[in-house]
Amino acid sequence: MNPLDTPLFPLSTVLFPGGTLNLRIFEPRYLSMVRDCTSENRPFGVLLLLRGHEAGAASSVVAIGTLAHIVDFDALPDGLLGIRVQGGLRFHVDQVHGRNDGLLLGRISTWPEERSEPLPPEYALLGTLAGNLYENLMPGAPTPSKAQLDDASWVGQRLAEMLPFDLSERQQMLEMQSARERLQRIVEALPRFRE
Repeated sequence: MNPLDTPLFPLSTVLFPGGTLNLRIFEPRYLSMVRDCTSENRPFGVLLLLRGHEAGAASSVVAIGTLAHIVDFDALPDGLLGIRVQGGLRFHVDQVHGRNDGLLLGRISTWPEERSEPLPPEYALLGTLAGNLYENLMPGAPTPSKAQLDDASWVGQRLAEMLPFDLSERQQMLEMQSARERLQRIVEALPRFRE
C-alpha cells in the first residue's frame, strides 16, 4: 500500500474526533484493511455514505471524514471480527481510487486539530447535558472530566454524536470550523428533541 494512500471505509454514520465507534467487519476487503492498519499502526478514514450500501460497492460518499484509529478488536459471538475505533483528525479526500478487491484508497489532506477553548457561559447548560447523556448512553465509558465538560469543542462534538440529529446535520456539524457555531446549531435544535 502506498504510504500516501489512506484506506477509506464508507459507513452510514459520522465519526467525530474523539468519538468511538464499534464496527463488525466481515467483507474480505475490510478484513484486509484492518490487518494492514493494525500491522502498520495506521488509521483508516471513515466517510459518510450518501447513497448505496456499506456492503458491496459504495456509490457515493462525502469528501470530508475522520481518521479512525483502531483501539481494540475481538472475535464476536457470531464469529465476525469486532473492532473499536477512536476518531482522530478530520480530513478532505483529494483523490480516490479503488483497489482490485474494491477497497477505496484516498489521497487525503488532514485538517488541523480543532482548538480547545472554554465553553462560553451562555452554553454552560450544554456541558451539563453532554455529561448526563454521556453517562447514560455510553455505559462503561470513563466519566467525562471537568476539563472535557468545560471544553467547547468536546461538548459540541459529543452532543452532535448523541442527540438525534439526522446524518446530513451530523455531517454539517463535523465540517464546521468553529466550536461556537456547532454549539449554536445544537441550541437551536434542542426544542425539536423535546417533542
